[in-house]
Amino acid sequence: MATIQWYPGHMAKAKKEVQNHLSQVDYVIELRDARVPESSKNPMIDQIIQDKPRIIVLNKSDLADKEETQAWLDLLNQEEGSQACALNSKNPKEMKRFKKKLYDWTAPVREKWQAKGVKHQAVRLMIVGIPNVGKSTFINQFTQKKKAQVGNKPGVTKGQQWIRIDKDFELLDTPGILWPKFEDPEVGTRLALCTAIKQTHYYNDDIALYALAFLMDYYPGAIEAKYPISADQVHPPYPELLMTLTEKMGFLDDYDRASEKIIKDFQDGAISRLTLDRVADYEMAQEAADND
Repeated sequence: MATIQWYPGHMAKAKKEVQNHLSQVDYVIELRDARVPESSKNPMIDQIIQDKPRIIVLNKSDLADKEETQAWLDLLNQEEGSQACALNSKNPKEMKRFKKKLYDWTAPVREKWQAKGVKHQAVRLMIVGIPNVGKSTFINQFTQKKKAQVGNKPGVTKGQQWIRIDKDFELLDTPGILWPKFEDPEVGTRLALCTAIKQTHYYNDDIALYALAFLMDYYPGAIEAKYPISADQVHPPYPELLMTLTEKMGFLDDYDRASEKIIKDFQDGAISRLTLDRVADYEMAQEAADND
Protein backbone atom coordinates (compact mmCIF):
# COMPACT_ATOMS: atom_id res chain seq x y z
CA MET A 1 0.00 0.00 0.00
CA ALA A 2 1.36 3.41 -0.99
CA THR A 3 1.94 5.90 1.84
CA ILE A 4 -0.48 8.84 1.65
CA GLN A 5 0.91 12.33 2.21
CA TRP A 6 -0.86 15.57 1.38
CA TYR A 7 -0.04 19.08 2.56
CA PRO A 8 -0.91 21.79 0.01
CA GLY A 9 0.90 25.10 0.42
CA HIS A 10 -2.25 26.99 1.39
CA MET A 11 -2.49 24.92 4.59
CA ALA A 12 0.77 26.37 5.92
CA LYS A 13 -0.66 29.83 5.33
CA ALA A 14 -3.94 28.87 6.99
CA LYS A 15 -2.10 27.61 10.08
CA LYS A 16 -0.31 30.94 10.42
CA GLU A 17 -3.57 32.88 10.02
CA VAL A 18 -5.22 30.81 12.76
CA GLN A 19 -2.36 31.60 15.11
CA ASN A 20 -2.55 35.30 14.25
CA HIS A 21 -6.24 35.52 15.12
CA LEU A 22 -6.15 33.34 18.22
CA SER A 23 -5.88 36.30 20.61
CA GLN A 24 -9.23 37.60 19.34
CA VAL A 25 -11.26 34.51 20.32
CA ASP A 26 -12.60 33.26 23.63
CA TYR A 27 -13.13 29.58 22.77
CA VAL A 28 -12.00 27.19 20.05
CA ILE A 29 -14.44 24.68 18.57
CA GLU A 30 -12.44 21.77 17.21
CA LEU A 31 -14.40 19.60 14.78
CA ARG A 32 -13.34 15.99 14.37
CA ASP A 33 -14.86 13.10 12.46
CA ALA A 34 -16.66 10.77 14.90
CA ARG A 35 -15.47 7.77 12.86
CA VAL A 36 -11.84 8.76 13.43
CA PRO A 37 -11.75 10.84 16.64
CA GLU A 38 -7.97 10.49 17.04
CA SER A 39 -6.86 10.35 13.39
CA SER A 40 -8.87 13.49 12.58
CA LYS A 41 -7.17 15.43 15.36
CA ASN A 42 -4.47 17.63 13.89
CA PRO A 43 -1.42 16.86 16.08
CA MET A 44 -0.37 20.51 15.71
CA ILE A 45 -3.64 21.74 17.23
CA ASP A 46 -2.36 21.82 20.82
CA GLN A 47 0.59 23.93 19.72
CA ILE A 48 -1.64 26.17 17.60
CA ILE A 49 -4.35 26.98 20.14
CA GLN A 50 -2.11 26.69 23.23
CA ASP A 51 -4.17 27.03 26.44
CA LYS A 52 -7.29 28.48 24.80
CA PRO A 53 -10.46 26.75 26.13
CA ARG A 54 -11.53 24.07 23.67
CA ILE A 55 -14.82 22.40 22.75
CA ILE A 56 -14.32 19.14 20.83
CA VAL A 57 -17.18 18.17 18.53
CA LEU A 58 -17.26 14.64 17.11
CA ASN A 59 -19.17 15.44 13.94
CA LYS A 60 -20.90 12.96 11.61
CA SER A 61 -21.89 10.94 14.66
CA ASP A 62 -24.77 9.42 12.68
CA LEU A 63 -22.16 7.47 10.67
CA ALA A 64 -20.17 6.25 13.67
CA ASP A 65 -20.50 3.30 16.04
CA LYS A 66 -22.58 4.54 19.00
CA GLU A 67 -20.68 2.56 21.65
CA GLU A 68 -17.29 3.68 20.37
CA THR A 69 -18.46 7.30 20.20
CA GLN A 70 -19.54 7.20 23.84
CA ALA A 71 -16.22 5.62 24.83
CA TRP A 72 -14.35 8.43 23.05
CA LEU A 73 -16.49 11.08 24.74
CA ASP A 74 -15.75 9.55 28.15
CA LEU A 75 -12.05 9.72 27.34
CA LEU A 76 -12.02 13.22 25.82
CA ASN A 77 -14.05 14.75 28.63
CA GLN A 78 -11.27 13.78 31.02
CA GLU A 79 -8.88 16.17 29.25
CA GLU A 80 -8.23 19.36 31.18
CA GLY A 81 -9.66 22.50 29.59
CA SER A 82 -11.87 20.62 27.13
CA GLN A 83 -15.51 19.73 26.69
CA ALA A 84 -16.56 17.10 24.17
CA CYS A 85 -19.82 16.12 22.52
CA ALA A 86 -21.06 14.10 19.55
CA LEU A 87 -23.11 15.72 16.83
CA ASN A 88 -24.77 15.21 13.48
CA SER A 89 -24.52 18.77 12.20
CA LYS A 90 -27.01 18.03 9.40
CA ASN A 91 -29.73 17.58 12.00
CA PRO A 92 -31.30 20.94 12.99
CA LYS A 93 -32.65 19.57 16.29
CA GLU A 94 -29.19 18.36 17.32
CA MET A 95 -27.69 21.72 16.39
CA LYS A 96 -30.28 23.46 18.55
CA ARG A 97 -29.36 21.27 21.52
CA PHE A 98 -25.67 21.89 20.85
CA LYS A 99 -26.19 25.65 20.94
CA LYS A 100 -27.80 25.35 24.38
CA LYS A 101 -24.83 23.29 25.60
CA LEU A 102 -22.45 25.82 24.12
CA TYR A 103 -24.15 28.64 26.03
CA ASP A 104 -23.65 26.72 29.28
CA TRP A 105 -20.06 25.78 28.49
CA THR A 106 -19.10 29.38 27.72
CA ALA A 107 -20.71 30.76 30.90
CA PRO A 108 -17.32 31.27 32.65
CA VAL A 109 -16.20 33.98 30.22
CA ARG A 110 -19.50 35.87 30.57
CA GLU A 111 -19.26 35.62 34.36
CA LYS A 112 -15.73 36.98 34.17
CA TRP A 113 -16.90 39.96 32.09
CA GLN A 114 -19.78 40.61 34.45
CA ALA A 115 -17.43 40.64 37.44
CA LYS A 116 -15.35 43.28 35.66
CA GLY A 117 -18.42 45.38 34.86
CA VAL A 118 -18.21 44.68 31.12
CA LYS A 119 -21.52 45.09 29.28
CA HIS A 120 -22.97 42.08 27.48
CA GLN A 121 -21.02 41.13 24.39
CA ALA A 122 -20.86 38.15 22.07
CA VAL A 123 -18.55 35.26 22.92
CA ARG A 124 -16.08 34.92 20.06
CA LEU A 125 -15.53 31.42 18.75
CA MET A 126 -12.97 30.02 16.32
CA ILE A 127 -13.82 26.83 14.45
CA VAL A 128 -10.95 24.58 13.37
CA GLY A 129 -10.71 21.14 11.82
CA ILE A 130 -9.18 19.11 9.04
CA PRO A 131 -10.66 19.22 5.50
CA ASN A 132 -14.08 17.60 4.93
CA VAL A 133 -14.81 17.14 8.62
CA GLY A 134 -18.13 18.92 8.07
CA LYS A 135 -17.24 22.52 8.96
CA SER A 136 -19.34 24.08 6.21
CA THR A 137 -22.43 22.10 7.17
CA PHE A 138 -21.86 22.91 10.83
CA ILE A 139 -21.53 26.63 10.11
CA ASN A 140 -24.57 26.72 7.81
CA GLN A 141 -26.74 25.02 10.42
CA PHE A 142 -25.29 27.02 13.31
CA THR A 143 -25.86 30.33 11.56
CA GLN A 144 -29.13 29.19 9.97
CA LYS A 145 -27.48 29.95 6.61
CA LYS A 146 -27.08 33.65 7.45
CA LYS A 147 -23.29 33.74 7.08
CA ALA A 148 -23.42 37.46 7.91
CA GLN A 149 -20.00 39.01 8.28
CA VAL A 150 -19.30 41.19 11.28
CA GLY A 151 -18.22 44.49 9.77
CA ASN A 152 -14.88 46.25 10.21
CA LYS A 153 -13.25 43.57 12.34
CA PRO A 154 -10.00 41.65 11.81
CA GLY A 155 -10.42 38.23 10.26
CA VAL A 156 -12.68 39.24 7.38
CA THR A 157 -10.22 37.91 4.84
CA LYS A 158 -10.24 35.35 2.08
CA GLY A 159 -10.74 31.98 3.73
CA GLN A 160 -11.56 33.50 7.13
CA GLN A 161 -14.54 35.59 8.14
CA TRP A 162 -16.36 36.65 11.28
CA ILE A 163 -19.95 35.45 11.24
CA ARG A 164 -22.51 36.85 13.65
CA ILE A 165 -24.66 34.07 15.04
CA ASP A 166 -26.81 36.18 17.39
CA LYS A 167 -26.29 38.51 20.34
CA ASP A 168 -24.47 35.73 22.23
CA PHE A 169 -21.99 34.37 19.68
CA GLU A 170 -19.68 35.37 16.83
CA LEU A 171 -17.79 32.75 14.87
CA LEU A 172 -14.49 32.92 12.98
CA ASP A 173 -14.41 30.40 10.16
CA THR A 174 -11.00 29.02 9.18
CA PRO A 175 -9.83 26.79 6.29
CA GLY A 176 -9.33 23.09 6.94
CA ILE A 177 -5.75 22.30 7.96
CA LEU A 178 -3.89 19.02 7.65
CA TRP A 179 -0.34 18.54 8.91
CA PRO A 180 2.88 18.14 6.90
CA LYS A 181 3.46 14.41 7.44
CA PHE A 182 1.53 11.44 8.78
CA GLU A 183 3.89 9.70 11.20
CA ASP A 184 1.59 6.67 11.17
CA PRO A 185 0.77 5.68 7.55
CA GLU A 186 -2.49 4.13 8.73
CA VAL A 187 -3.72 7.58 9.74
CA GLY A 188 -3.56 8.73 6.11
CA THR A 189 -5.46 5.63 5.00
CA ARG A 190 -8.21 6.20 7.58
CA LEU A 191 -8.53 9.85 6.60
CA ALA A 192 -8.75 8.88 2.94
CA LEU A 193 -11.54 6.44 3.77
CA CYS A 194 -13.37 9.30 5.52
CA THR A 195 -12.90 11.78 2.59
CA ALA A 196 -10.33 14.03 4.28
CA ILE A 197 -7.77 13.25 1.54
CA LYS A 198 -8.39 13.97 -2.13
CA GLN A 199 -8.92 10.87 -4.24
CA THR A 200 -6.06 11.85 -6.53
CA HIS A 201 -3.60 11.11 -3.70
CA TYR A 202 -4.35 7.41 -3.25
CA TYR A 203 -5.26 4.22 -5.11
CA ASN A 204 -8.85 3.08 -4.66
CA ASP A 205 -7.94 -0.58 -4.28
CA ASP A 206 -5.52 0.20 -1.41
CA ILE A 207 -8.28 1.93 0.52
CA ALA A 208 -10.89 -0.72 -0.32
CA LEU A 209 -8.56 -3.52 0.81
CA TYR A 210 -7.98 -1.70 4.09
CA ALA A 211 -11.76 -1.31 4.53
CA LEU A 212 -12.36 -5.02 3.91
CA ALA A 213 -9.69 -6.06 6.41
CA PHE A 214 -11.07 -3.64 8.98
CA LEU A 215 -14.64 -4.91 8.53
CA MET A 216 -13.55 -8.51 8.99
CA ASP A 217 -11.63 -7.65 12.16
CA TYR A 218 -14.17 -5.38 13.89
CA TYR A 219 -17.55 -5.92 12.20
CA PRO A 220 -17.73 -9.60 11.23
CA GLY A 221 -20.76 -10.34 9.11
CA ALA A 222 -21.01 -6.82 7.72
CA ILE A 223 -19.55 -7.68 4.31
CA GLU A 224 -21.92 -10.55 3.51
CA ALA A 225 -24.84 -8.57 4.96
CA LYS A 226 -24.23 -5.74 2.48
CA TYR A 227 -22.91 -7.46 -0.65
CA PRO A 228 -24.03 -10.49 -2.74
CA ILE A 229 -21.45 -12.88 -1.30
CA SER A 230 -21.76 -15.86 1.02
CA ALA A 231 -20.10 -15.98 4.44
CA ASP A 232 -17.80 -18.87 3.43
CA GLN A 233 -16.35 -16.66 0.65
CA VAL A 234 -15.45 -13.83 3.04
CA HIS A 235 -11.87 -14.52 4.09
CA PRO A 236 -8.28 -13.44 3.35
CA PRO A 237 -6.32 -12.93 1.22
CA TYR A 238 -8.06 -9.63 0.72
CA PRO A 239 -7.07 -9.05 -2.93
CA GLU A 240 -8.88 -12.30 -3.78
CA LEU A 241 -11.86 -11.19 -1.70
CA LEU A 242 -11.96 -7.90 -3.61
CA MET A 243 -11.91 -9.74 -6.95
CA THR A 244 -14.72 -12.05 -5.79
CA LEU A 245 -16.77 -9.02 -4.73
CA THR A 246 -16.03 -7.35 -8.07
CA GLU A 247 -17.46 -10.33 -9.93
CA LYS A 248 -20.46 -10.68 -7.59
CA MET A 249 -21.29 -6.98 -8.04
CA GLY A 250 -21.43 -7.51 -11.79
CA PHE A 251 -18.32 -5.44 -12.55
CA LEU A 252 -16.49 -8.36 -14.30
CA ASP A 253 -12.80 -7.71 -13.61
CA ASP A 254 -13.11 -3.96 -12.99
CA TYR A 255 -11.86 -4.07 -9.38
CA ASP A 256 -11.30 -0.30 -9.38
CA ARG A 257 -15.01 0.24 -9.88
CA ALA A 258 -15.78 -2.22 -7.09
CA SER A 259 -13.25 -0.44 -4.88
CA GLU A 260 -14.98 2.89 -5.51
CA LYS A 261 -18.32 1.38 -4.50
CA ILE A 262 -16.94 -0.11 -1.28
CA ILE A 263 -15.34 3.22 -0.36
CA LYS A 264 -18.51 5.18 -1.13
CA ASP A 265 -20.67 2.71 0.81
CA PHE A 266 -18.38 3.16 3.80
CA GLN A 267 -18.41 6.95 3.52
CA ASP A 268 -22.20 7.08 3.16
CA GLY A 269 -22.83 4.76 6.12
CA ALA A 270 -24.45 2.24 3.77
CA ILE A 271 -22.55 -0.73 5.27
CA SER A 272 -23.12 0.03 8.94
CA ARG A 273 -22.30 2.64 11.56
CA LEU A 274 -18.52 2.25 11.75
CA THR A 275 -15.68 3.69 13.80
CA LEU A 276 -12.12 3.20 12.55
CA ASP A 277 -10.32 4.60 15.62
CA ARG A 278 -10.95 2.24 18.53
CA VAL A 279 -10.58 3.43 22.12
CA ALA A 280 -9.10 0.09 23.23
CA ASP A 281 -6.44 0.27 20.49
CA TYR A 282 -5.67 3.89 21.39
CA GLU A 283 -5.25 3.10 25.09
CA MET A 284 -2.99 0.13 24.31
CA ALA A 285 -0.82 2.34 22.09
CA GLN A 286 -0.64 5.02 24.81
CA GLU A 287 0.34 2.44 27.42
CA ALA A 288 3.05 1.04 25.15
CA ALA A 289 4.39 4.56 24.51
CA ASP A 290 4.48 5.30 28.24
CA ASN A 291 6.47 2.12 28.88
CA ASP A 292 9.11 2.90 26.25
